[in-house]
Amino acid sequence: MTTKNASKQRAAELARYGNPFRPGAGHMPPYLAGRQEEQKEFVRLLEQDVILENLILTGLRGVGKTVLLETFKPLAINHDWLWAGADFSESVGVSEENLAIRLLSDLALVTSGITMTVDDKRRAGYLSSQKDISWGYATLRKMYDETPGLVADKLKRVLENVWAAVSRLNKRGIIFAYDEAQNLSDNAAKDQYPLSILLDVFQSIQRKGVRFLLALTGLPTLFPKLVEARTYSERLFRVIFLNRLSEEDTRDAIQKPTNDEKCPVRFEDSAVEHILTNSGGYPYFIQFICKEIFDRWIQKIKVGEDPSVFFDDITRKLDTDFFAGRWSKVTDRQRELLVVIAMMPNNDGEFTVQEIVATSKQILENPFSASRVSAILATLMEAGLVYRNRHGKYCFAVPMFGQFILRHMNEVT
Repeated sequence: MTTKNASKQRAAELARYGNPFRPGAGHMPPYLAGRQEEQKEFVRLLEQDVILENLILTGLRGVGKTVLLETFKPLAINHDWLWAGADFSESVGVSEENLAIRLLSDLALVTSGITMTVDDKRRAGYLSSQKDISWGYATLRKMYDETPGLVADKLKRVLENVWAAVSRLNKRGIIFAYDEAQNLSDNAAKDQYPLSILLDVFQSIQRKGVRFLLALTGLPTLFPKLVEARTYSERLFRVIFLNRLSEEDTRDAIQKPTNDEKCPVRFEDSAVEHILTNSGGYPYFIQFICKEIFDRWIQKIKVGEDPSVFFDDITRKLDTDFFAGRWSKVTDRQRELLVVIAMMPNNDGEFTVQEIVATSKQILENPFSASRVSAILATLMEAGLVYRNRHGKYCFAVPMFGQFILRHMNEVT
């Protein structure tokens, strides 16, 4: 067999196998590394007879919150829970009514197969002679509309009556799981309080023994929002903060997807070390870099070239695809502040207003005052680039953002 034919056969094998790495938002990776402790903690919450703790799954972008939430669903089902949920898009937070529609729509997907008993019909306001009525959306909406009072009163009545039906099915309860929950907020200017209503409703029905468990995922800005809306949120939730993967788990995430005997690609030790360093242990970055390496090998082999990879090109593509869009939205003065933070030794951890002020005096001709730093940080928090943690200090909300800023500054100088 000639070298040219061997290369063609190699390319065909690679193309047939397909790239196992998936860096898309919320895409399940070929191998879920780590996260066993988080799964054990979720199972503990499932074993509650009375719901005293709900779940918040939080962390930076790209840390795997959405993926982990998806792995919780089969765990819940195996423990005899029903599962309802979706994303909390910005439109859900526009009004209290939109929140109610979201909850009723998701609930109907898991209850529409439950037929109403005579008592159910009486509670819902149906004539007992009517047969084969289910707890579908029309029923839930009818009960909601006919209940007097505010949105919270209506939702409580619907959820309590649905629980009466669900509890007969030998089911533990229902998980209401919502991703991107940081999008939900109150709007006092418009007299709309969807976030407060969500918390009020679940706290109220759980005190009555209703096993409907709330599972929310979102950026680190989520929990402070909940506490601001209702101070008892600190006691209502078990907060799990997802950190980067350990070195061992990162190696597993890199190597195990290609350990399949049919996979024609193996990462060399030098490539593994590069991915380990440049991904920072963040699942999205691991998937992105591994996918790029895999694809570039295929492309090289197809044209008969040596299947080498230039890692600087991959880093540049990551900067363009992941970081550049966020960087382009900040003003010049905000960029100056971000550069100051990036040049601090603890840019990948916590930093304070005082530290930023001190560093700006060392490197800028026009340094920042403390009041100016606080004002810009508030704007950057609204933009999702920075968050304030529970210790009152600040952190980047985008993983490895400081390193990107330094790379960008080196390119433009």
